[in-house]
Amino acid sequence: MIIVNDLKKSYNDVQALNGLSFHAENGQITGLLGPNGAGKTTCLRSLYGLIKPDSGEATIDGTSATDDPLNVRRHIGIFPDKFGLYERLTPREHIAYIAELHGFKGATRDEAVEKTIQDLGMADIADRRTQGFSQGQRMKVALAQAIVHQPKNLILDEPSRGLDVMSTRILRELMFGLREQGRCILFSSHVMQEVAALCDRVVIMVKGQVVADDTPQALCELTQQASFEDAFVQLIGTDEGIMA
Repeated sequence: MIIVNDLKKSYNDVQALNGLSFHAENGQITGLLGPNGAGKTTCLRSLYGLIKPDSGEATIDGTSATDDPLNVRRHIGIFPDKFGLYERLTPREHIAYIAELHGFKGATRDEAVEKTIQDLGMADIADRRTQGFSQGQRMKVALAQAIVHQPKNLILDEPSRGLDVMSTRILRELMFGLREQGRCILFSSHVMQEVAALCDRVVIMVKGQVVADDTPQALCELTQQASFEDAFVQLIGTDEGIMA
């Protein structure tokens, strides 16, 4: 479970986070949305333990990201928005490398790697060099690296960026499967249709604060809009509709 409580962070005269509070539950996909400059990136970096907020606290399964960032990283899997791979290595080698960074050795490492490969249905590509992989295949490798240490919490930062339709469908099914395993998934995206299809709850940020926190359907009903995109635009108070 991810809990963000009254986070504040400023950069010179810019207030990136201004009392941000929300939580993401186990067994749910929670969307984190906002226009440009809303503070989403600062929030995610606070959760990773990469930056220290001026005040407030972010915790992952009860561990403070500010006070104990190294331990927090053992409880989260980070799925990046770019799938950087070493093309001479196989998926199995990529996954094993990350497993070792998390302290897995020998047979324990090999078992964790094999379980991840089986869970994500990657057996057919596991021992091929990643050179020439499609975006969908590269996405699977990146997701495998994020979950090999079996974290209860996953943070996905615009994971479908650059993916084709079929790869996006694969990612969606994988996320649903991870949710069914009881994991807490915090999901950032700029594609409104994707958010409406994937997320159990949506947290909408504006100027470092939460302006809405509910299911996509409930937010549509609240704003009396037929589409989630129109509801989002109304809630952020602008007709730009551009995500950070």
